[in-house]
Amino acid sequence: MPDGDYESRRAYEDVRESCPPLGLETLKITDFQLHASTVKRYGLGAHRGRLNIQAGVNENDFYDGAWCAGRNDPYQWIEVDARRLTKFTGIITQGRNSLWLSDWVTSYKVMVSNDSHAWITVKNGSGDMIFEGNSEKEIPVLNELPVPIVARYIRINPRSWYEEGSICMRLEILGCPLPDPNNYYHRRNEMTTTDDLDFKHHNYKEMRQLMKVVNEMCPNITRIYNIGKSHQGLKLYAVEISDNPGEHEVGEPEFRYIAGAHGNEVLGRELMLLLMQFMCQEYLAGNPRITHLIEDTRIHLLPSVNPDGYEMAYEVGSELGGWSLGRWTQDGIDINNNFPDLNTMLWEAEDRKRFQRKVPNHHIPIPEWYLSENATVAVETRAVIAWMEKNPFVLGGNLQGGELVVAYPYDMVRSTWKTQEHTPTPDDHVFRWLAYSYASTHRLMTDARRRVCHTEDFQKEDGTVNGASWHTVAGSINDFSYLHTNCFELSIYVGCDKYPHESELPEEWENNRESLIVFMEQVHRGIKGLVRDLSGKGIPNAIISVEGVNHDIRTASDGDYWRLLNPGDYVVTAKAEGYTSSTKNCAVGYDMGATQCDFTISKTNLARIKEIMEKFGKQPISLSIRRRRQRARQRRQRR
Repeated sequence: MPDGDYESRRAYEDVRESCPPLGLETLKITDFQLHASTVKRYGLGAHRGRLNIQAGVNENDFYDGAWCAGRNDPYQWIEVDARRLTKFTGIITQGRNSLWLSDWVTSYKVMVSNDSHAWITVKNGSGDMIFEGNSEKEIPVLNELPVPIVARYIRINPRSWYEEGSICMRLEILGCPLPDPNNYYHRRNEMTTTDDLDFKHHNYKEMRQLMKVVNEMCPNITRIYNIGKSHQGLKLYAVEISDNPGEHEVGEPEFRYIAGAHGNEVLGRELMLLLMQFMCQEYLAGNPRITHLIEDTRIHLLPSVNPDGYEMAYEVGSELGGWSLGRWTQDGIDINNNFPDLNTMLWEAEDRKRFQRKVPNHHIPIPEWYLSENATVAVETRAVIAWMEKNPFVLGGNLQGGELVVAYPYDMVRSTWKTQEHTPTPDDHVFRWLAYSYASTHRLMTDARRRVCHTEDFQKEDGTVNGASWHTVAGSINDFSYLHTNCFELSIYVGCDKYPHESELPEEWENNRESLIVFMEQVHRGIKGLVRDLSGKGIPNAIISVEGVNHDIRTASDGDYWRLLNPGDYVVTAKAEGYTSSTKNCAVGYDMGATQCDFTISKTNLARIKEIMEKFGKQPISLSIRRRRQRARQRRQRR
């Protein structure tokens, strides 16, 4: 940014904002539009020279972290074909993403052409302009052109590079494609939306204001509340959408979307803000699908779990934050992996007691060390846990960025020392369906023709993946939610670009809108019901077991429950302490809507005796003590 007066800075901002990125990072620019003078190998070809592209752990011949020239000399170049006349305004560059090597370009020239044969070099007065490049490999550097230039092709010609490295670059081009009514190819591929929504990035204050606007538009179906505060004291605001906001209705399932655990993955945050606007507008317009969903579901939207991190990313903008600025909380914690590791507790208990008695497979308590003040736990994480424990959530999705896939638990491998291994839950078939319900209705996730974001091709599982088979993570929100609560949680990666430019938001909304709604509707799959005693009173914390599935759930405070299941016939048992168990056959059909499966259970004889004795002020004697006393009496009589 120039060091001049206020007017020059404003002029700089106008140029910077006037033209969005062409789409190297978002993959709008295809591999066929990228060319280079030479390449070191295929995995470092021109198609890998995209801003923020990641090499991953395996830097190999197919997926590496930049374009790297085959030779280190000043005659190398990388070229972008915009396929139409474009007003170019700037270039953003990075070095090579690598765990092991340090490669970046320190200066370069820029050339433009209309036919890829005759090239004009951008001038600075009478001489060729030399643009200052990078001083390290990850922080993006923006250079504006002295004046916007109209051309079809743009070429970057490195002039100097890190002396201990090689010519390697990742880049994004800022430019405005000029109207071309005669070009059918571009008109066919341009995405538009008919929804009248606020398509922009919202900082914390603007997010809060937008929530208020939605609440004022739809006061009868919305409620704004907060679940706690961030490290810097920003409130973690949520919006509830329901026909009776503020209260749990017996028999009505609760759903949640969470976004922004990584503060720089902002697309999920904006999708949540767009979703609450859309649902309010469609409800007012009488859309029967949305009305039915709101009347039969209590929906919670938490757009920003890490507002401190978001504000850091927001300050530098959509292209200049790199891959990680704002990812962590203010005190350096990754919220997404900051939950208690209950997997290890479960698996160790199962291994110890394999030949003894059955180990509890649900509602595993949080270990005491995690609850201590000295534990490395973010205040945001503690707030989310308290929120999860307070509400009887049935299904949830946490929106993330940087990939295009739906990941389902477990996220942690069971085998020691392995970093990748398919590790299914007892509800693997249900999780696979839930993941596929989102991926299959997304415009791009299951498109076999689309290019992979970085290094992983998820098409073999139709845009879904078991988290542990991708990369192992201990203490994920998905695993914790499954093992500590009734809620089935999945991670939904909504786009290759963590922080897309504002101009991309309408298209991203169209990509995800149907998926967001379909996924919410899945909360009504499986069985539901009430567990009551003989007087008709609901029994809280009753255990619902499904034969053949080693994972139980529990009833809410009013005795109501929801159990997500795929279509089929199930043997279901309800049991509670002090009550006789009851078993039923419950059938789940293919039509949307959970099957009603109620239970009435009676107290055991021992429980009745205890009640009678307590009523008259006598303490019941346990059967084990009674037997021991009787045996001692018999021994004395024999003597």
